[in-house]
Formats: sequence, C-alpha cells, structure tokens
Amino acid sequence: MNSPLRKVAISVLVLFTLLILNANYIQVVRSSELRANPSNTRILAEEYDRERGAIVVAGNPVAQSVATDDTLTYLRQYPNAEVYATVTGYYSLVYGNSGIERAENDILSGSDDRLAFRRIADLFTGRDPSGGNVELTIDPAAQQAAFDALGGVDGAVVALDPATGAVLAMVSSPSYDPNQLSSHDPAAIRAYSDQLSAQDPDPRTNATISERHSPGSVFKLITSAAALQDGYTPDTVVPAPQQYVLPGTSRPLNNYNGESCSGSGEQPLIDALTISCNTAFAELGVELGEDRIRSAAEAFGIDQGQFDVPMTVAESTVGDIDGDAQLAVASIGQQNVQITPLQGAMIAAAIANDGTLMTPYLVDQLQAPDLSVVDQTEPTEMGEPVSSEVAQQLQQMMVSVVENGSGRRAQIDGYTVGGKTGTAQTTADSDDNQWFVGYAGPDGDPQIAVAVFIQGGQGTGGDLSAPVAQQVMSAYLAARGGN
Repeated sequence: MNSPLRKVAISVLVLFTLLILNANYIQVVRSSELRANPSNTRILAEEYDRERGAIVVAGNPVAQSVATDDTLTYLRQYPNAEVYATVTGYYSLVYGNSGIERAENDILSGSDDRLAFRRIADLFTGRDPSGGNVELTIDPAAQQAAFDALGGVDGAVVALDPATGAVLAMVSSPSYDPNQLSSHDPAAIRAYSDQLSAQDPDPRTNATISERHSPGSVFKLITSAAALQDGYTPDTVVPAPQQYVLPGTSRPLNNYNGESCSGSGEQPLIDALTISCNTAFAELGVELGEDRIRSAAEAFGIDQGQFDVPMTVAESTVGDIDGDAQLAVASIGQQNVQITPLQGAMIAAAIANDGTLMTPYLVDQLQAPDLSVVDQTEPTEMGEPVSSEVAQQLQQMMVSVVENGSGRRAQIDGYTVGGKTGTAQTTADSDDNQWFVGYAGPDGDPQIAVAVFIQGGQGTGGDLSAPVAQQVMSAYLAARGGN
C-alpha cells in the first residue's frame, strides 16, 4: 500500500474509532443525563403514550392527564391553572417541563426505580403503564388567598407551617396558564411562550425561590437576634438618633421620611423594632460587629448554599461588607443583602417555632399508580438559629410591631400575630420594594408563617405587604377552624 493510501486508511480508522467511542459515550455515560433533559422531546413523546400521574392538593388534582383522540394518547391539563402554576410548572411537548413536573418527573412518568415492580407487573399482565401521583403540602385556602390578595402585581407569597416546614402556599405573581404550554399544538405553544417572554418579569419565573431582593427592614430581625444573643434584652436602651453619620464617611443615614425615632435620641430595642428605626439598627450593627451579624444570618440559612424543596432554591446572602459604613447599611437590610421570599418565611417560621428552623418541603408523599405510598416526607430540623429564650423575646418584639407599630394591618381578631415590615430601596428611578414577614395563630401556638414580597409598590411594607399577609393567614386559620 502506498503512502497516500495508508494515510487515508489510518484517517478513516481513527474517525470510525472516534465515532464508536462517541456513540458509546452518549449511549452509556450520558444516557441518564440526556433522558432527563427537559428538552428531549423524543422522550416526552414516548411519555405521552402512558398516563402521567397527577399532582394533588388536598385530594384534588391540580395537574392531571386525560385521554385524547390525538396521535399523542394523553393531554396534560391543569385545573385552576394560574393559582397553582408556581408549584406545578408545565409539561410541554416543546419546552419540556418545570416546577414539580420536572422535580418529580420520574414518579409522575412512572420511570422511578421505586415503581420497578409495577412496571414488571404491567409487562406480564398487559396492563397499560402509568405514572404515580405527587401529593403536595399546599393548603388550598392559603394558596387561593395568596393568589387573590396579590391580584396580579409583581410579587410573591410563601407560607410555611412553622412546626414542620411544610409549604402551605407558594405563589409567584403575575401567573400564567400552563395549559397553553402543554397543548398538542406546537405552533400555539410557541406563540404563547413568546407572549410570556415579552413580559417583564416572565411569569414562568418562580419568584418565591429563584429571585433575590434586598429585604430592607426585615433584616432587622437578624440584627435583633444577634443583639439578644449577645446579652441585650428587648428593654435594653440603644442609641436612636435622628441621623447617623456612617463610620469613616460624611454621609448621613436617615430614618424613613427623615423622621425622629425618639426625642431623647435613644429608646428600648423593642421600640426601635416596633417603629423600624433605621439609625438605631445601623449603629447597633456596627456595635455588634460583622462577625456577629454574619453568624446570626447564617444560622437562619443565609449564605448556606442552595437547597431543594424539591425545586432548587437560590442562595440568600449577606454579600460583601467592606468596612463599618457598609456594615451599618447591611444591618438594616440594604447594601449587598439579598434574600428570597422563601428565606423571609423561614426567618419568621424559626422565630415562631421557638428558635427551631425546620427544613421547608413541598411534597407530602409520593404514590404508586394504585395510590400506595412509596415515600412520605418526614419533617427534619435545618438548625436552631436562636435559643428558645431569644426566640420568645423576638416574638414579643414582633407582636409589638403588629400591635403598636408598622405592621398594624396584619392584625387578625382573636389571634396573636407577630411580624416585621420592610421597605427596601432599589434605584433612584424605581419605587421601593415592599416586604412583610410574620406568623399567626392562637396565643402560644403559631400555626402559619408567611413572607410577602411586592416589587416596586407605591407605599410601604406596612401599607402593601402586611394586608396580603393578613389575608393569607386569616384564610388558613379560618379553614382550620381556629384549631
């Protein structure tokens, strides 16, 4: 064989070898990854030939598959679609899946290893294969109240059971209709997707867990926790000047609307939180030091990385702090402090639960197609950010906020309500963001913790977010019959 032919033969051999190696790599090494890829429409098409399991809230499906006369055997449908879109996500022939549809896809599609015996039985009996169900922790009264109270404004609501961590409500607003992304008409699906993409924010974004914002005065709960753990009490008198010059600068920090917190320039810590005194907490944060502020924040889950509920929750963070001037501003929830609404609810829940932070979870149980339980979520502790004594002091201070201060519009007749408002500055050209975090229940028995975030609202957290929280908590307590 002459030299040119030999080179061609070797080149062909190398190419065939690379082709075989690549085929094996794709089929063996990356097979699971590619199969799980939500953009793999071939796998989705195969799944449309089997009945996908339901996503269930309080015994009623909020996502289900129905038989059709189409080429694709089943169509995914979402009763009360916009109310539950934040949690269900969509199951789309074109765009794959999201939300619980993605996080629990293996159970819903029937491919989960825990359903292996069921699949074998289907094979031998000739029974049509089907997926399992996902039972959520969502409370329908709280979810509907959150959706209605937001009224389509840009914002988010998360509610938790403080004792277990179960997610009682999860609403990101504005919402969308997952039915239109889950039809069998690709052109219509793409057209609706284009409509959603043109909106700002895109309604498909789950703002409760994936969007982070400055919490404003909500972070004063963290600063308060750090102070109480350092030996302060709610009655400890702290400086509360009308204006506080940030350390090392000539820049003054003012209270809301330039108001005075106290005629004497000082006040008890509980009063400072009740009226949300900026200067008091900025100076207090500097006095405590960065290490104590960071440690308190981390204990509540901030700067502790992502976690799943089972959808992935973005990490909340205190951010970089360069010197005491930035520490002062961070201590009132500005500077680089960024948290998710879920994190806000976790702070309130831990305080309500006497200092124990439970791991948030959205799935109560997974069921086989015959409704037998294949997995049940057991509540677990995420940590103990504060002692029971400190938690009860924080409860006392949060109740004062609602009864005497900026959170009055969260009051519920016959129940004890504690909370903290927040009004966070964004940019000079944008309206402030509004927060409320809190809890409610019979005296001594907090039963629901909530966080409400409203983006760019006209007013304060007490004006806008507190009433939303009040409606959600009231609906949940009323549905439980006050027990």
